[in-house]
Amino acid sequence: MSKQRTIANKVSFSGVGLHQGTLTTVTFLPAPENSGIVFRRVDLPGSPPIPADIDHVVDVSRGTTIGIGNAHVHTVEHALSAMVGLGVDNLIVELDGDEIPNGDGSALPVMTTLLKAGIVELDAEKQYITVDRPVYYRQDDVTLSVLPSDELRVTMTIAYDHVAIGTQYASFTINETTFREQIAPARTFCFLREVKMLQEQGLIKGGSLESAVVIGDESILNEDLRFPDEFVRHKILDLLGDMYLLGRPVRGHIVGVKAGHEKNVLFSRQIRKAYLNGNGAARRLKDYRVTRRQESALDVNKIMRILPHRYPFLLVDRVLSFEPFKHVTGIKNVTVNEPFFQGHWPDIPVMPGVLIIEAMAQVSSVLIFGEDGEPHGKLAFFMGIDSAKFRRTVVPGDQLLIEAEMLHFRHNACKARARAYVDNDLCAEAIMSFSLMDIQD
Repeated sequence: MSKQRTIANKVSFSGVGLHQGTLTTVTFLPAPENSGIVFRRVDLPGSPPIPADIDHVVDVSRGTTIGIGNAHVHTVEHALSAMVGLGVDNLIVELDGDEIPNGDGSALPVMTTLLKAGIVELDAEKQYITVDRPVYYRQDDVTLSVLPSDELRVTMTIAYDHVAIGTQYASFTINETTFREQIAPARTFCFLREVKMLQEQGLIKGGSLESAVVIGDESILNEDLRFPDEFVRHKILDLLGDMYLLGRPVRGHIVGVKAGHEKNVLFSRQIRKAYLNGNGAARRLKDYRVTRRQESALDVNKIMRILPHRYPFLLVDRVLSFEPFKHVTGIKNVTVNEPFFQGHWPDIPVMPGVLIIEAMAQVSSVLIFGEDGEPHGKLAFFMGIDSAKFRRTVVPGDQLLIEAEMLHFRHNACKARARAYVDNDLCAEAIMSFSLMDIQD
């Protein structure tokens, strides 16, 4: 068995981010065994930590962004790919900005920096996701699968209707040598016709011919390529980084066709569901099972004393845990006896999205209660919703696990981010605003 790895010494490098265009210094620090990869925004109050976990992915439009609350880190995929290639399992990554420096658009800057720090082994055994049964993902013309294998291998095919790229195919067994020599140098790429559009969206502010391969209408604008098939190699690099958000390396043969960040993340969630019981880093489900066996922070009787809702609109069964004004976790059990199933798609019972949102709002409103679970003269009235997204349907027999965290708080208003999960699959998320009203005697 292989041992877990970290770095021997603290090390830093600075540069400009590809999309945000800001100068950022990133510092890598050694971390103990079984701690994983954790990013920290040291420029924000409290240096909030963001574990490199697929549940913390908040954007995949032109790169992979992870975040918790107002703390985000953009384009983490190249850095994570370097960690995969070097077999680094545990690391603290501190940034004084919101994006990993892009460098030349490859994994070389991070890889070189980590090698400069030195790679050391820890006492604990490395934990793999060992594939013994296939997992498939398909959407439109994109397919991704992972097959049993004694080693990590990635096979990728891309196809572009452009003379400079066309169809490219590559297949590599991923180890430290092949990654350093064949994958890490491959640079990100974009089309010249996309540049203006991306700039109008506030992206690629730090882009140049030194930070990416730029493809014109008929040819490549850079002087040369590092590999004849550099484009497909970079897609492999991205996939390795995105999949490391599973929290551990994969041992299997990954086969992809026309993959990209969004599909990489969705595919990784399929793997998580198949091999980690739906849990990104095998931590959420463990904590959840332990919590379910313990006494509730607030049972239904307590909930009915502090929430004004009653049947059929009380949509919180238990509050598993809460820290006043910071974080709360609650559950809603969905049964076929719910009154709304009589009229909402009765032949194909699906919980209405507005009621999922309502359940999330009710759990979020618990954030303003004190440690004793009392409202202290205030109730939260639902006033607004932003960035609401529904990821999957909720049906009878499901149990909604709802997590909410406070984003902003004032004496008369607050804002919270809420997420609802079923079997640790994200099914809905939203940012919710509340007006805080005095309880009238």
